[in-house]
Amino acid sequence: MAAVVNACQRTGFYFQRLCLIEEPRSNSSWAKDCSFQWLSKGFLSKPILIKSSPLPFHGGSHVQKKKGLQVLSPNISSPSTAVELLDAWDDEYDGVIIDPESLPSSANAFASALRASLSDWKLKGKKGVWLQILQEQADLVPIAIQEGFNYHHADSGYVMLTYWIPNEPCLLPASPSHQIGVAGFVINDKKQVLVVKEKCTPCSCSGLWKLPTGYINKSEDIFAGAIREVKEETGVDTIFLQMVAFRHAHLVAFETSDLLFVCMLKPLSYEITIDEKEIQDAKWMPIDELIGQPFYQEDHLSKKAIEICLAANEDRYSGFIPHQLASKFDGQLSYLYYDESNKI
Repeated sequence: MAAVVNACQRTGFYFQRLCLIEEPRSNSSWAKDCSFQWLSKGFLSKPILIKSSPLPFHGGSHVQKKKGLQVLSPNISSPSTAVELLDAWDDEYDGVIIDPESLPSSANAFASALRASLSDWKLKGKKGVWLQILQEQADLVPIAIQEGFNYHHADSGYVMLTYWIPNEPCLLPASPSHQIGVAGFVINDKKQVLVVKEKCTPCSCSGLWKLPTGYINKSEDIFAGAIREVKEETGVDTIFLQMVAFRHAHLVAFETSDLLFVCMLKPLSYEITIDEKEIQDAKWMPIDELIGQPFYQEDHLSKKAIEICLAANEDRYSGFIPHQLASKFDGQLSYLYYDESNKI
C-alpha cells in the first residue's frame, strides 16, 4: 500500500483519502490504469468506481467500461468505493469554472469531490479554478480554504474562491479594486448651480455646498447614474450633455481606488425636493458664491473641475459624449465616450 501512496503523490493524486487500491507491479502500470473518463464539456458525468483488494494483482489489471462508469479492477472481485467529480466547465484560458448550483450539500462529499477534481484538472493541464460558494452553503468555504483555495471577492449572496494549479506565478485577474462615482454639474440660465449640503458627521465636507454626487449602480451607465443621482438627491430632472473630466484617487474606502466622473447636465425642471435621508439641504447657488467658499480656495482639484464645467457651459471646452457601438469582445452594444467636435 505504501508504494501506491507514493506513486499517487508523484503523479498529483491523493487517493489515500478517497479509496483503497491494490499495490500494482509498477508505478507506470498503476498510472496508466488510473486514467479518468471525460464526457460532455470535458467533465465526468458518472462516478469513478475503483475496485480494491488486500492482495497483489494476479495476471495484470484492465479497465472495464460498464453503464457509463469507468472501473479499475484486477481479475478478482472486491469491495468498491465511488468518487464523483464536481460539475464544471472550461473557461477561455485553460481554466475551470465550477457550477455553484450543483455543489454537494454534504461537507464530506464536497471534500472528496473537490480533491478528486483537483487531481483530475492537474492531469489535464488546467490552470485557474473558480469556485463560487453561495451563502446557503457557506460551511463549505473552510473546506475549500484547507484544500488550498484563496479568497478572490465576495458579493451579496456568495463568496468567490480561486485555485492556481501551475507551479508558476498566478495569472488570474485580481479582485475588483475600484469604485465608480459621478458628480452632476447642473447650471440654469441665471448662472446658478444646483448644489447640496450632505447630512454627515464631522468630515471634510461638513457644512459645504457641493455638487450632487454618488456611486453608480451595478450595470448602470455613467451618464444614467449622474441623471439618477441628481434626481434622487434634489428632485430635479435633467438630461446628459457631456462628461467634462474625471478624477482617479487611490486607497480610499476599504483601500480601493476611486474614479469620479464629472458630468454636465441640463436641467429640465427647477423645483427642488431633497432626499432627507442623505441630504441636509439643496438650492440653486450663484457660481461665484459656490467657488468662493474657503474649501474651493484650498482644494485645487475641485476648483479646477468646476472651472472646466463653466468653460463647457460657455462652449469654450468640449467634453466626452457617449456613443453606442458594438464590441466584438462580447458581441454587445456599449458606450464609448469621446470628443466629437473634430469630427473624426
